[in-house]
Amino acid sequence: MLPWILCGVLALIACTLIIKIRLMQKSMSEICDCLSEHLSSDTNQLITVSSGDPYVRQLAGEIAKQLTELRKQRQRYLNGDRELKEAVTNISHDLRTPLTAICGYLDLLGGEEKTENTKRYIEQIANRTEALKALTEELFRYSVISSVSELTMERVNVGRVLEDCLISFYGAFEQKNISPRISCPKNAVRRNLDKSALSRIFENVISNAIKYSDGDFSVTMADNGEIAFSNAASELSSVDVGKLFDRFYTVDSARKSTGLGLSIAKLLTERMNGSIRAEYRNERLYITVYFEEEEQ
Repeated sequence: MLPWILCGVLALIACTLIIKIRLMQKSMSEICDCLSEHLSSDTNQLITVSSGDPYVRQLAGEIAKQLTELRKQRQRYLNGDRELKEAVTNISHDLRTPLTAICGYLDLLGGEEKTENTKRYIEQIANRTEALKALTEELFRYSVISSVSELTMERVNVGRVLEDCLISFYGAFEQKNISPRISCPKNAVRRNLDKSALSRIFENVISNAIKYSDGDFSVTMADNGEIAFSNAASELSSVDVGKLFDRFYTVDSARKSTGLGLSIAKLLTERMNGSIRAEYRNERLYITVYFEEEEQ
């Protein structure tokens, strides 16, 4: 009789443990679901569990506390980031007025009688002022682009936009004695993109290529829409190329730049769910841009 009693007791304990484990699994699943919802929707609702186990409830309470602190830190970060962008926008905008005035006075000085040394000094001031204006405009554009979240998506002929951008750089190519090699597919490649943003991406990549080129430039567009820009760039290194998309990063040969051109290109590309990467092989810089066709 005793063995049967022992078996019954063991069976009861086993059933109790199984039920306990099931309840624990259900509670963990509830906590995971609530945690996922809190992280994705940034809700203020508490983490609720159906279990009455004090340890499970303590765990849920501690997670809720950490989520509340994380939400506060995230909000502080977003507020600080927004304030920084607004400050950069305001500063770059305020710089335009004195720069415009300086350019105006330089134009007036151009009509005055002056010595050769004075002419040389004024010419240097004018060159530096123009460079400062360009940097200010680039900084202003970056702050504006980074603060705008909505893009106007439409069906765009990517090859046509690329051709228009290349034509706009005709003078820059001639100035550096570059004869670009261009290869595009016969069939049009169309994607749902913001046309002006796409133009900005191509313009910044092409401008960067002209800046670093040793005298050549090529762009190849594949049938799948992948676009590869390349140019000889012996002054670059793998370290430089690895940082080209970093904000404000410049190399010695480009001190007149803010280093925002490719950073803007990367920002816009990723906003349109595309990819952009840079590689350095055999003293050649390759920048590849690709937008995958969305499934209908």
